[in-house]
Amino acid sequence: MATSMELRCWGGDWGLPSVHADSLVVLAYAKFSGANVTVSPIDWTWRTLTVTTPELVCGDCTVTEPADILNFLRKQRFNADYELTARQGADTMAYVALVEEKLRPALLHTFWVDAENYANLTRPWFASRSPFPLNFLVPSRHANKALSRILLSKVESPLYSITEVEGKLYSDAKECLNLLSHRLGGENYFFGNSPSSLDAFVFGFVAPLHKVALPSSPLQSHLRQLANLTSFCDNILAVYFSGSRPGTPLPAQETVDANLQKLTQLVNKESNLIEKMDDNLRSSPQHKPRRPEPKPSLANERSSTPA
Repeated sequence: MATSMELRCWGGDWGLPSVHADSLVVLAYAKFSGANVTVSPIDWTWRTLTVTTPELVCGDCTVTEPADILNFLRKQRFNADYELTARQGADTMAYVALVEEKLRPALLHTFWVDAENYANLTRPWFASRSPFPLNFLVPSRHANKALSRILLSKVESPLYSITEVEGKLYSDAKECLNLLSHRLGGENYFFGNSPSSLDAFVFGFVAPLHKVALPSSPLQSHLRQLANLTSFCDNILAVYFSGSRPGTPLPAQETVDANLQKLTQLVNKESNLIEKMDDNLRSSPQHKPRRPEPKPSLANERSSTPA
């Protein structure tokens, strides 16, 4: 009997099965390869702080990082690349490296470093999906990790700041999108009629740029000019994810609100009943309460006894 596999990742929004790029890569590859993976969103749980997403759990084995998870799935005979030629396999490695080097830093900057996007979209979203008090900690922790990763990969001198590399960051990302668009051409997938790991990586990094309503993003504006890439994302969502997005548990806040609403309704009913009873008592004739006559004390009884 095959061991069940559980994928822990951030939940979805904006029509995406997950808003997290790396989680999208793994989700897409699992669909492409036919892997039976149980998706467990970490939203509204303490795992928002403790789990490195995506995280694949299979028995006693735990695997993180998209490339390692994809290799693990291949070892389990879930291989979306089995029909690729040696040349296509080499092209896959080259384009995945290009996406990691050129597109990932710009994507991190767009969501986690850009002040307008972070304040108005990224931080509120991740805070709303984290339980108290982690909602104050999780977004800033992710933002710091994103900034460190950008500086580590793009800044050649420690004297440079993030503002000094922004221009290069987005220039490289636009060049990467152009190359991907040119390679895809008018096809549905990069190699033939079936999606492969390259399709999973491109989908994971491009789909958030395409679907999320960003307040500010020159990269998103550039992507909208590349119709074949946006159609590529829409096609994968329609074919592999329509009606089968990972279920998310009922938000803790929504549960609290629902219980609070029921409690409020019950209290209101009780209050109305008490008010009616009070009105009935006030409108009814009032009589002085009968008090029992005091019994004579023992001393009085003795004083009244004849000698």
